[in-house]
Amino acid sequence: MSRSSTRDLIAGIFVLVGLLAVAFLAFRVGDSPFSEPTGLVLFAHFDETGGLKPRAPVEIAGVKVGRVTDIALDDNFRARVRLELDGRLALPVDTSASIVTAGLLGDRYVSLQLGAEDQTLPSGGEIGFTESAVLMERLIGKLVHNVGARSEE
Repeated sequence: MSRSSTRDLIAGIFVLVGLLAVAFLAFRVGDSPFSEPTGLVLFAHFDETGGLKPRAPVEIAGVKVGRVTDIALDDNFRARVRLELDGRLALPVDTSASIVTAGLLGDRYVSLQLGAEDQTLPSGGEIGFTESAVLMERLIGKLVHNVGARSEE
């Protein structure tokens, strides 16, 4: 049985194209480390992030408009969250950011509520109005302690 060099070349090209397609999809799904931020970058400070993670979505009215790219402590020991948003957005300076949960026990994400000012936030600007994550453990603790306090009266 003899091997055809043309057939081997076609098979090799097919395998190479398949590997390139897999690599392309991996970078698209996994946010390529080679991609530079091209959109609007904003910062928000929170007292409690409640398990918010980098790469969490940022939404306006339920529509994904960006993602969280970094979470770090600032000089006042508050969480400084870096948001990378669609560059076509023009957000008013009185826009507010909240950390919310998808469903009862779902993942955390940042929800933006637009303000009414005419001025817009520049790239690198800070969102002044924030609402930290609500922790279920703290709510349950407050409920338990309040129920006990009322029954003693």
